[in-house]
Amino acid sequence: MKIKFNGKKTGIFAAGVLFGTAGIKLLSSKDAKKVYTNCTAAVLRMRDFIMKTAADVQDNCEDIYAGAVQINEERKASEAEYEDESEAEEEASFGSCANEDAEAQS
Repeated sequence: MKIKFNGKKTGIFAAGVLFGTAGIKLLSSKDAKKVYTNCTAAVLRMRDFIMKTAADVQDNCEDIYAGAVQINEERKASEAEYEDESEAEEEASFGSCANEDAEAQS
């Protein structure tokens, strides 16, 4: 049985092992851990900022909603007053027409 030796594939494998070993040593070094710690701290600060901003936006939305509800209630109340005045004017005009008709028939 004859084994073929492919130099290109063997070289790629050896380079992968070398870079993998170097990468593991690099990733587990003290300097790398310091970088990871600082990056994690920055992400936590960013998360706190985003959560505060989201809470502020939510509070503003609640205020806007409450204001809109109040505006609609005031508008509904003013429309009801206008309708009551209109009905009173219509009744008054119908009443005067009925009185005129009654006088004309007498």
